[in-house]
Amino acid sequence: MQTRKIIQVEDKVPPRLLVPLSIQHMFAMFGASVLVPFMFGINPAIVLFMNGIGTLLFILITKGKAPAYLGSSFAFIAPATMVIDQWGYPYALGGFVVVGFIGCILAAIIYKCGTKWIDVVLPPAAMGPVVALIGLELAGSAASTGQIVGDVTTASVITFCVTLGVAVLGSVLFRGFLSVIPILIAIICGYAAGLITETFSGEHVIRDGIMAALQQPLFQLPNFQAPKFDLEAILIILPVILVIANEHIGHQLVTSKVVGRDLLKDPGLHRSLFADNFSTMLSGLIGSVPTTTYGENIGVMAITRVYSVRVIGGAAVLSIICSFVGPLAALIQTIPGPVIGGISFLLYGMIGTSGLRILVDNKVDYSKNRNMVLTSVVFVVGLSGVTLSLGNVALSGMTLAAIVAMLMSLLFYAFDKLKWSNDLQDT
Repeated sequence: MQTRKIIQVEDKVPPRLLVPLSIQHMFAMFGASVLVPFMFGINPAIVLFMNGIGTLLFILITKGKAPAYLGSSFAFIAPATMVIDQWGYPYALGGFVVVGFIGCILAAIIYKCGTKWIDVVLPPAAMGPVVALIGLELAGSAASTGQIVGDVTTASVITFCVTLGVAVLGSVLFRGFLSVIPILIAIICGYAAGLITETFSGEHVIRDGIMAALQQPLFQLPNFQAPKFDLEAILIILPVILVIANEHIGHQLVTSKVVGRDLLKDPGLHRSLFADNFSTMLSGLIGSVPTTTYGENIGVMAITRVYSVRVIGGAAVLSIICSFVGPLAALIQTIPGPVIGGISFLLYGMIGTSGLRILVDNKVDYSKNRNMVLTSVVFVVGLSGVTLSLGNVALSGMTLAAIVAMLMSLLFYAFDKLKWSNDLQDT
């Protein structure tokens, strides 16, 4: 039986494939990426610009060996919103710069100390559920964006279902060239469904958005601004370093499983973590939001089997272009929420499944009490809604689950060294 061809990380992609594949990547990342600047009340053009620059820097620093697209980080939303409400957005930028700088220092420490400690701090039985939570925790966000919960309309449900249906069926049924762009086709079909359903319901929101977009100036400069620094504002944002470090390691582990390579060793966790945080620091310096390796990128790669950094680099260049072209950037913003939600619904699920894949590929033995307990507690902590407040910082979801996973893993490691573990009696 013939399987779909894999386009590997270093593979060259002909122009006839490169352009549509890059467009697909950019569209898949766009929805989530512009959501953060909307919440912060800033123009998303600067974010599109920095996403592209950050992604190109990431590819350069990792020597083109780690396929990752850098988009807006959701981890900063809660503390940054607190800072913006009290001091203003420039002071949030100062916090972004400091967190990015400390992340670069952490990368240097990893370069000196290596990565073997990861198996102690986050063994597969802990890392699997933590990674799965990255996708599962966002499931509600996909449903909300897709407008299939709360105030639901017939138009939103139809648009959502068309988008998701085409993405699902396309991933399974499409062959040849179409088999590598099911996400792009799903977005186009979903957009068309949105236009049709709005027409039937007597609304013309998308059409009016298109007309307004076409009236924008052809060339617009992104809104650059400088950061301001305040110690209290920085301390509110600083704990996010724990979140993004765990998130980055999780993303790299999942990507390693998807592409069949150990990216923690080559190009190395120190390189990818440095690139990620250097981009965040630069984003804060020019007025953009923090960047992070994107789970949506992992989902697209898992579905399409297209891992080429040239495709991701092409998406980055397109993102930069969109940030300067007024009508183009505005047109992209007319993509209906149900379309973005329909795509995210599948992509977030793929991330969750990738976490389960870690458990399967590492043959985690659940006849051992430690593995059963570790995975169970991590899942429950992440999905239960439990929140731990440390001053002005609230830890919950995947973040709290990751911290609990590390503490439990270290405790079990100590038990092993002391030969207290009852699992050792079976070996």
